[in-house]
Amino acid sequence: MSKNYRSDIIIDSSLFQKRDELIDYLKQLPYHKQLRTSQWQELKDIEKVLSNDNTRIEFDFCAERGFNPNPDPQTSFLTYDPTIEILARDVKRIPKLLVTEQFRNYIDSYKSNRYEEVANLDIKIKGDIRLAMNLLSFMAHAYLWGGKEPATVLPAVIAVPWCAIAKKIGRPPIQSYASYALDNWYKIDHRKEITLDNIALIQNFLGGVDEEWFTMIHVVMEAQAGPAMLATYNALNAAKANEWSAVNRCLHTIANSLENVYNTFCRMDEKCDPYIYYNRVRPYIFGTLNNPDLPDGLIYEGVEEFEGKPQKFRGETGAQSSIIPALDGALGIVHKKDVLREYLMEMRNYMPPKHRAFIEWCEANGNLRQHVEEQGLTEAFNRCIEWMEAFRTKHLEFAGTYIHKQSQTASGVGSGGSTIYGTGGTPFMKYLKKHRDETAEIKVEEIDPEDLLMPDLGDP
Repeated sequence: MSKNYRSDIIIDSSLFQKRDELIDYLKQLPYHKQLRTSQWQELKDIEKVLSNDNTRIEFDFCAERGFNPNPDPQTSFLTYDPTIEILARDVKRIPKLLVTEQFRNYIDSYKSNRYEEVANLDIKIKGDIRLAMNLLSFMAHAYLWGGKEPATVLPAVIAVPWCAIAKKIGRPPIQSYASYALDNWYKIDHRKEITLDNIALIQNFLGGVDEEWFTMIHVVMEAQAGPAMLATYNALNAAKANEWSAVNRCLHTIANSLENVYNTFCRMDEKCDPYIYYNRVRPYIFGTLNNPDLPDGLIYEGVEEFEGKPQKFRGETGAQSSIIPALDGALGIVHKKDVLREYLMEMRNYMPPKHRAFIEWCEANGNLRQHVEEQGLTEAFNRCIEWMEAFRTKHLEFAGTYIHKQSQTASGVGSGGSTIYGTGGTPFMKYLKKHRDETAEIKVEEIDPEDLLMPDLGDP
């Protein structure tokens, strides 16, 4: 168990408030007096829980922001080179050039070494690497989907540096959730938290409120899931130590966190219209695998390891978030073998490596379901399952509203792609319902104590 583990501290909104109150109190004292107070030690204990060294180092997440990067994503490069500056400038032109259908013409006119030094960015400067992956992914998908027909060859000017950066970051060269959402935001007020009224996107395809809101919702959900992720880590460690009261508190923390995630998810339709999403947001995030519009895949020009052969990769999708699969593993939710299960396993290849490692750790140390009844965890465990089921139900509902229903309507402003396939390239409606039902099935039946009493059989 981690030396930083504290089973008696519950991670919820009041904990963050308590931390701020302690900081305000201590600021009033000279530093040498701060160190002698009980408030100082209490603050240190809280900070250890909120910024658990193990989860930061091993799995790259924390309670305050979940799987969102810490510190915030960079909006500009720390490394200076003219070709890097040119990339940062060119990517800002994407929305205007897509509207005028000129983006491909501009890219085709560029020399192949225009972004030459981007490929040589130092892997130790993680913010630069993440920003480069973000910007090159937008450039590539703008080129790929920015015409009346998809491109079959990605020019070397984008393909070569993109593949080099993708290899350094440990993900395939395709637009993925990590670049589209996790690494693609900044705070309006850096002193405040990650909320829908305090973040904006670094990069868009077409821009506009619908595209911005769609991604912002996911960024905020990731932050709100932070307490659940750390509580999951703490719960599994507590279970190893047979600290079941701590497990119970962690499960309630997970449920409270998931409630916040669900409530934010429900706000999707406030500013993201299904018609706009399907026709102007969705088309740019498709992949090249299982895509009927690109049956042969995409050629990455100039990339030696691909030897001029077409490549096929899954597109960006929320299924590349690590939240739900980590909870599935920890709680013991098992999905029977089907197309979606195989697809979800494949999605891990598109996640940041440390996030993928956390899912694997949860699966190796998880299955809290087996301890629920004997350790009196039924109420807390069932709360977690109910919010997981609610989330999957809402996801199923949105899939119908934002994709299936929109596919029945003719449009002259774009194409949402396949009717029955998601942006990741898998049939979704049937299997989303199945996975929702499999989640509900592992709830533990709560027994009324009165049912355990001997029945009154009357007089013999």
